[in-house]
Amino acid sequence: MGPLFLLPCVSCVRRPKESEFKQNFIIRRCGTLDSGKLPLYVYTVYIKILFCFQISYCSVTKSILEAGLRPETCSMSYLEWAESQLAEIELLTSMFPTVEELEFTDQLALAELRDYVEGSASTGGPPPSRPQFLIKQKLDSANTEGTVFILSCAYPSEYPSVLPEITVRCSGLSRAQQTQLQALLNAYLMENCQGEICVLSAVEWVKDNLQLFIDKSLLEAPAPKKESASPRMPEVFSRLWIYSHHIYNKSKRKNILDWSKELGLSGFSMPGKPGIVCVEGPQSACEDFWSRVKVLTWKKIMIRHREDISLDCQSEDSRLVEHIDSLRKFTGFEEAMFDPHGNRGNHMDLGQLYQFLNEKGCCEVFQMYFGIEGR
Repeated sequence: MGPLFLLPCVSCVRRPKESEFKQNFIIRRCGTLDSGKLPLYVYTVYIKILFCFQISYCSVTKSILEAGLRPETCSMSYLEWAESQLAEIELLTSMFPTVEELEFTDQLALAELRDYVEGSASTGGPPPSRPQFLIKQKLDSANTEGTVFILSCAYPSEYPSVLPEITVRCSGLSRAQQTQLQALLNAYLMENCQGEICVLSAVEWVKDNLQLFIDKSLLEAPAPKKESASPRMPEVFSRLWIYSHHIYNKSKRKNILDWSKELGLSGFSMPGKPGIVCVEGPQSACEDFWSRVKVLTWKKIMIRHREDISLDCQSEDSRLVEHIDSLRKFTGFEEAMFDPHGNRGNHMDLGQLYQFLNEKGCCEVFQMYFGIEGR
């Protein structure tokens, strides 16, 4: 096979569209035009060239963001954002062609984005649903053979001018390590990828740093110790009342439901504006849930109120579980909706929320959230 030549043709300094890149970059092998599907390494070079020619544009966008200006007040429109998103999705599809590597969790959102970019959408604004997908990758070193990590991605309407929602999961890490890895990934994206297409950068960063995390955990693994007769730490039952400025994103809502089920917590979440989450169960599980939720990208999130009840640590495990269950005010975990209304259907009937809390025996938190007594 002969060498690969990339011949750029750039006629102006404005940000080119994805279709213009395809027209202006001639990919030749052995002096002939190579059409149809290309091998993976060609797409990799294509991506690097694509990113290279976006540097000037992305640097301007980053400067705009650092100056505190709102992206929608600048020259980049929702259509241009959507074009960038669709271009990145097509490149990801080329690099990860199987459903085992790339899975779109909302096909309708992808179809709406494509219709909007191609001009066949009936609405003038961006589509209401946002593309969400999972990238699944295996590490192939000797120490990590078979280890799989999953990157959950969701595009805001203004991406790439704002960062996407990216969550990393890996069964080979402890909960504390996974929380630390997520925080470091968020910091990396914030520092290096503002205003840029960045999903592939996130994948590569996770591959490099996940390997380091696993190697470190193997080196630091303590030798097994004999069981000692030292007294057990006291068990604590906790109930956390979490307040968020809003909860709209489907990926976040799914994470809240999945993590509460995984950790054996009961309670509820109320999406919309404002967003409310209540979790109850063993204190360690509640703290684990909070450590995962708080590192996601939020406009504002906090623990508004918490309840901690010490348990009898001398009880047998079965009695301890019964004691914890007797303190629960909720059966299981659910997403609660209270007559959604408003232009976007994102406001709940607070009167119905109060009645719901009253039935569960915790109506006093209503005033803690809203500063008024419910009725």
